[in-house]
Amino acid sequence: MERRQRCCFLCGANGSGDPLDKHHIFGGAYRNKSEKLGMYVYLCHSKCHIFGAKAAHSCRKTMDELHRYGQKTAMEKYGWDIADFIREFGRNYLDEETAETPVANTFQILEEESCGNW
Repeated sequence: MERRQRCCFLCGANGSGDPLDKHHIFGGAYRNKSEKLGMYVYLCHSKCHIFGAKAAHSCRKTMDELHRYGQKTAMEKYGWDIADFIREFGRNYLDEETAETPVANTFQILEEESCGNW
């Protein structure tokens, strides 16, 4: 992923008030592959990564958006189609409409009330 400046991917904060964490978009068994292929973003530790209402580990919709963004980015960066992505990361996160949308227009910051617990 080309977005390497040290600011939060979700809110844009620089980490001075809430330290930044590296969040691997595809975790678990795919964490090392995410690291190797650059499929990670920086997030504010408390507000955007772990504990906030829209945090990646607290809000399923945020995590789903990150998965879609990561898949689109990987497909564009590596010239993959959906089948190639599935071979690398085990599943498809895109619907037909999202698959045709350029990565720059893929990620949408979500409203707090749209997030629920896992």
